Amino acid sequence: MCLAIPGKVISIEPGSHEIFRIGVVSFDGINRQVNLAMVPEVKVNDYVLVHVGVAIQTLDEEEAMKTLEYLKEINELNEELGPELEQEERDQEDDVS
Repeated sequence: MCLAIPGKVISIEPGSHEIFRIGVVSFDGINRQVNLAMVPEVKVNDYVLVHVGVAIQTLDEEEAMKTLEYLKEINELNEELGPELEQEERDQEDDVS
């Protein structure tokens, strides 16, 4: 199943044309390049829903956090982000120990 995953825009490539705008989005600590063409109004620190590498909608931080928690509860985030997320979680557990 493919899902739209919420993430935070942490950078936008300067000087890129609106149609080809690329940014880096953080998904619970995992950073990926994302096409921002469908959300021309997006700015750094905004939250977006990303589906197959394309930001399809902006959303507020509260909604993004709620959605991430729901996805974690049903374990869908692990399927979408795979081993990178699992390693991040192990690293966080090591930091607490």
